[in-house]
Amino acid sequence: MSCETKMSAPNAQTRAALHDFLSAFERFKSANDQRLSEIEKRRNADVLLEEKVARIDAALTRQKAALDRMAVDATRPSIGQERKGAARPGWNAYVRRGDASALIEAKALSAGSPGDGGYVAPPETEAMINRLLASVSPIRAIASVRQTTSHTFRKPVSLGGAVAGWSAETGARNETATPQITLVEFPTAELYAMPAATPVILDDALADIDQWLAEEVRDVFAAEEGKAFVSGNGTNQPRGFLSYDKEPEGTQGWGEIGYVATGAAGDFAADPVDALIDLIYAPATGYRANARFVMNRQSVSRIRKLKDQDGNYIWQPALNAGQDASLMGYPLTEAEDMPDIGANAFAIAFGDFERGYLVVDRQGIEILRDPYSAKPYVLFYTTKRVGGGVQDFNAIKLLKFGES
Repeated sequence: MSCETKMSAPNAQTRAALHDFLSAFERFKSANDQRLSEIEKRRNADVLLEEKVARIDAALTRQKAALDRMAVDATRPSIGQERKGAARPGWNAYVRRGDASALIEAKALSAGSPGDGGYVAPPETEAMINRLLASVSPIRAIASVRQTTSHTFRKPVSLGGAVAGWSAETGARNETATPQITLVEFPTAELYAMPAATPVILDDALADIDQWLAEEVRDVFAAEEGKAFVSGNGTNQPRGFLSYDKEPEGTQGWGEIGYVATGAAGDFAADPVDALIDLIYAPATGYRANARFVMNRQSVSRIRKLKDQDGNYIWQPALNAGQDASLMGYPLTEAEDMPDIGANAFAIAFGDFERGYLVVDRQGIEILRDPYSAKPYVLFYTTKRVGGGVQDFNAIKLLKFGES
């Protein structure tokens, strides 16, 4: 049974970084207010002031990334700390010395690649990799995640059509219409990484090899997952929510994602806040309670400068490390694989991603120890099978930077 890792209390370094971040945002607001004031008076701002705002904005982005990294590091166990449910001695012997004699969970060689066999990692190692992956993979962190034992996960989905009715206590009950059901399939594809270790690391009795391996594959897996969950085409990879057909909100059918247009090619129209409000109210009421914005940092940088009609900044920083910033009261997730703001780009998404997008993990992470290919390093060919796709097309809406 795996051990649950809880977030520790912020240390002095994290508190100091958060204080610096909030202070930088106050300086940013002051400089941006001055820039906006000059634009209103002279229709353009001083070049030096524009550069100052850009520098502070870039610093905010760097400080936010550092805070996020600190939040991830806070989940790591201390050096030398004994983990409950640590990997079995047989697995430890295989990883450190290549001794597979004690392993019972031998993974059969695949028919297609007879030289690529491996061993299934213990549940503790698999859970650690998945937990660290969720902390840095933006879409995985906000989507639904299911595990399956098959190559393809199939889920029945109701397209509507069921009808309810009213009746007196002894009145007749008329037959109601039956719902329309469709079967949505989410095939899994192989995701792999090959971290390298030195013999010194493997010989160190105090080194937590499972933790090292999980952290080595974390960023590689997260980077590939992030691209696939956003724009993957579904061929040997998950299908991203931007790869589905898109239609203007109100005209889309099942299998299509609705969008709201800004009214200007590659930009917002006269009032950017109006477009964001239209996007917020595109999903039905039931989806807005757990909704959030998703965009990349270039778009965040643009949004950060905007105010509402009352002069309040619509973007607000998180007040605690590890939390998300907010936009117009809704959490904001930064996903670098979202497109930049440009002509006809779907650069901003909004909705309930937990209900809208499904990530499927096939149980079992396979690891092949290779001490020969890159001597003196030992390579660990690590593979897992992942799938994904939209499971509720009504839950996710897009903002198109176009005229229509």
